[in-house]
Amino acid sequence: MKKTLIINGFLVNEGTIIQADLLIQEGRIAQIDRGNAGVLRSIEDAEVIDAQDRYIFPGLIDDQVHFREPGLTHKGDIYSEARSAVAGGVTSFMEMPNTVPNALTQDLLEEKYIIAGHRSLANYSFYMGASNNNIDEVLRTDPKSVCGIKVFMGSSTGNMLVDNEQSLELLFSKCKMLIATHCEDEATIKINTETYRKKYGDDVPMAAHPLIRSAEACFLSSSKAIDLANKHDTRLHVLHISTERELSLFSNEITMSEKRITCEACIHHLWFTDADYEEKGSLIKWNPAVKSVKDRDAILNAVNTDIIDVIATDHAPHTRTEKAEKYFSAPSGGPLLQHGLVAMLELFHEGKIRLEMIAKKMCHAPAEMFQIKDRGFIREGYWADLAIVNLNLPWTVDQSNITSKCLWSPFEGQKFSSAVTHTMVNGHVAYRSEEGPESSLAFDESVKGHRLTFDRE
Repeated sequence: MKKTLIINGFLVNEGTIIQADLLIQEGRIAQIDRGNAGVLRSIEDAEVIDAQDRYIFPGLIDDQVHFREPGLTHKGDIYSEARSAVAGGVTSFMEMPNTVPNALTQDLLEEKYIIAGHRSLANYSFYMGASNNNIDEVLRTDPKSVCGIKVFMGSSTGNMLVDNEQSLELLFSKCKMLIATHCEDEATIKINTETYRKKYGDDVPMAAHPLIRSAEACFLSSSKAIDLANKHDTRLHVLHISTERELSLFSNEITMSEKRITCEACIHHLWFTDADYEEKGSLIKWNPAVKSVKDRDAILNAVNTDIIDVIATDHAPHTRTEKAEKYFSAPSGGPLLQHGLVAMLELFHEGKIRLEMIAKKMCHAPAEMFQIKDRGFIREGYWADLAIVNLNLPWTVDQSNITSKCLWSPFEGQKFSSAVTHTMVNGHVAYRSEEGPESSLAFDESVKGHRLTFDRE
């Protein structure tokens, strides 16, 4: 029976920060010695990891990523992007269905699980995709082994735009699982697109992106999704909130366990603003778009006041060549998994968010929202998914230390104050970088991640 003992660490967990030792056996947290009383240190045959006063978070759970497999593996694949996840302290991910082919049948969905079972260093789940005409397939989804249903209420890859009113009514009324939505009003975007195309032709400036994919488009679509959810008592999760206006649609007056409608903020909407398009251009072109300083600051405030429930990345790699195209050809999305936690820790250093809130939004809340079994917290009996960070280990992002297959990042040139030094997945040290990514990036790929399971009826 393999034993691992982590000593001298500070646990960031369930609203507190305490010094503690952890004993890990058979992949789970067997015992927590709070206050470092030393009761675990006499255990024989245990591999010892000295955390050296570093901070230990539950492994991060990212509820929105795009790994591009199958069909788009020149951008990224399950193997490469799962490695990037663990380099960023992310131990579990939920991946989207807009691959090629789209995951719109149970057979296509299961093929992704099979690939991940052989190749993913992190724990994994995959959303079932909805279209205008696959309701029967959607309703066959197993709620105990699949994270949720993804609905694009805005443009997407292939046959995944759900814009038929009857289809939406049927989906929201019949589906008992969590529905996660991308909310942007397609009609509004089309009108705005034509306006800017007439003005600029094919040379639309990247700075026009938040004007084309506007705040109004986001609000109209989010409102519609919430109206449908309220009408049918649907369990709705609105992804990547990008505007201050949308925040009025959500509440912090009830607990997470009581909420039927939740929402998410993404790293890029908490970090960048429309002022950054001049320098970053298409590298910060996402859907929904990065918007104003006012929107960014309102989103961070909503995170801190529990209006927004979780923080994710919407990790979506493309090649540099693709991103170098003109506005209409340059795809939206970018790689963020490796840098999501350290970016939030940078906001901590700036006094904008507490460590306990980072753990709540990136670890505890996604586990609670999706009812993930035995993950998201540092508790005895739970899987030992852990991220150890050194809050005072500065490093600078450059191509040599980027782990995503696309080998670029919107954070290139950014100096971060903190670094992930260890990531443990199911008790296995999948990633180790004692001196920070500038010095070494060491992966142990001998053990793969697990398929996530869910405590649902």
